[in-house]
Amino acid sequence: MSTVRLTQGELKIQRDRLQAYQRFLPTLQLKKQQLHLELNKQSRALESCRLQLDKLAGDIIPWMGLLAESGIVMGDALDAREVFFTSRNVAGVDIPVFDHLEFQVPDYDLFATPLWLDRGIMLFREYIDSHFQLEALKKGEELLRRELLTTTQRVNLFEKVKIPEAQEHIRLIRIHIGDQLAGSIGRSKLVKRRTARPVREAAR
Repeated sequence: MSTVRLTQGELKIQRDRLQAYQRFLPTLQLKKQQLHLELNKQSRALESCRLQLDKLAGDIIPWMGLLAESGIVMGDALDAREVFFTSRNVAGVDIPVFDHLEFQVPDYDLFATPLWLDRGIMLFREYIDSHFQLEALKKGEELLRRELLTTTQRVNLFEKVKIPEAQEHIRLIRIHIGDQLAGSIGRSKLVKRRTARPVREAAR
């Protein structure tokens, strides 16, 4: 515990600090609770996206064989031209949210390619979409975990260090001031007794 001056002025400083800590702590505790809830939601969304990606990967396998047999190359049809993200704020943390991908317009002859090619392109694009969504969810989970760790450390600092320390400083200062006051009263009474005795003797 840090040293503290045992003065009336320091007592006020410590009281003000204690009030500030106690006022700020509920805000930190609420933020910690919100981050816990959001992290759980993010983790569930991440797991759901992983399952979706696994399913799409399984759905794609037959199409890969079909493409290999037909000798068709999708080419530019699967090239992402631009990726769009938005964000949402969770307890002061900006979480990335995948919005959509813009793909190149496929350049192939509709009359020279089989009808199933469009369906194959859609499936492959859906897989690529899900991959970007997964990456955004992973990044969001990482940011939430980091912020939750920082917030938890701050809550512990206030609960286990700052507030008890201020309370102990206040207790020590009060004891010291009380002892000083008691000593001052005792000295005052002693002086009064000493000055009163000669007066009584002179009166005789």
